[in-house]
Amino acid sequence: MFMAMLALALSYSADVDAQGFIKNLGKKVVEKAKQKVEDKVLREEDKAVDAVLDGQSGSNAKNNRDEAEVEEAEDDTPDAVGENVKSDFVRGSVILFEDDFANEQMGEFPSKWDISEGSLEIAAINGKKYAHSNAPDSWFSPLMENMKSYLPDVFTLEWDEFFCKAGDIADFPSDFNFYDANGSVLGKVYKRYRPGNPDFYGNYSFKKGGGTDENVTGSFDWDHMKKYIKIGQWNHFAISFNKRAIKIYVNGNRFINLPNVAAPARFTFIIQDENPYRGVANVVLAAGAVELYERQTTDLSAAAAAVEKAIAETGKFVTNNILFETGKATLKSESMEEIQKVAEYMKKNPTARFEVQGHTDNQGSDKINDPLSQERAEAVVKALEGQGVDPFNLRPVGKGSHEPVADNSTDEGRAKNRRVEFIKK
Repeated sequence: MFMAMLALALSYSADVDAQGFIKNLGKKVVEKAKQKVEDKVLREEDKAVDAVLDGQSGSNAKNNRDEAEVEEAEDDTPDAVGENVKSDFVRGSVILFEDDFANEQMGEFPSKWDISEGSLEIAAINGKKYAHSNAPDSWFSPLMENMKSYLPDVFTLEWDEFFCKAGDIADFPSDFNFYDANGSVLGKVYKRYRPGNPDFYGNYSFKKGGGTDENVTGSFDWDHMKKYIKIGQWNHFAISFNKRAIKIYVNGNRFINLPNVAAPARFTFIIQDENPYRGVANVVLAAGAVELYERQTTDLSAAAAAVEKAIAETGKFVTNNILFETGKATLKSESMEEIQKVAEYMKKNPTARFEVQGHTDNQGSDKINDPLSQERAEAVVKALEGQGVDPFNLRPVGKGSHEPVADNSTDEGRAKNRRVEFIKK
């Protein structure tokens, strides 16, 4: 009898405790919901105040909308759709210039660069070498064969910058200017970061395309950039340009997107002020930009039909439109159109295998031409791989000058002999 009464008492006690727990939980849920509502009201009030202040300072409605979108993204779950849309950068498939400074000697001027103002030397941060400006104002550019004009119509440009973790010294990693072949400025980006605040701000100005005298300008600040910039670390910047449209990214996130600007011929990095970490690292310039290729899918398909017709009729496709720098295996940017249409055909025929033959004229010795033709064939295979072609189906072969198709005694004949052949196997 005693045991039954004890069990009943324990059961009643547990039931009372459960009811009390549920009651307390209900209170917490109500309090939490109330707090969320209050927080939302406060955020809306802050936005209203900011909008008024922005109106007094001359900011337009677009900036207010942008700030609201940033705050809304922070409150939502990660990986919002808007972020995915902004992460569309793809490096060009043909490398025109590349320098990670790894093989440079500390304290020396970087061997692949030229300077028009200030001073430059190799330094390192956490073991990573970079081009460091050891003067208050330094302007420097990649050392190219044609210093006045080396940017193709379609290109990507990438580099790294280090942002200080703390301190009151302003961090001025790099700005840059775009120029035409005559030296006139076509575009510029100015950015500053002061780690003591923290604060990141900047602006840009680009000459519009189409021969107008107008500029397109804008600005950015810490509220827009704080989700993307990594403090106390290297940050990766990138530019994608295709004929008239330019996109600029930091750590894969686009923060400038302009549809119609003048096409540049060259660029210059600009380092200002006296921060100990100012400079750039891991610079890569490449021809090509995936956005342009996607817009030209119809045109590429038509061009690929010509490749398909030649292969169906002769078993090979021969082209003199894949060009290289003189005496080198470096593809010229104008070769990309031909490579794209070959890639389009090969991707439509993924099981077909090809021997990619490089041919030279007879200028120079076989000792030079034979390995050069092999390297050029390998460069073509690498470019096709960059366009999504399976390299397993491609075998590069250098033929040197041993199989001419025209008279090597004339300029016209030699031009025909400098060719690439895709032989179906």
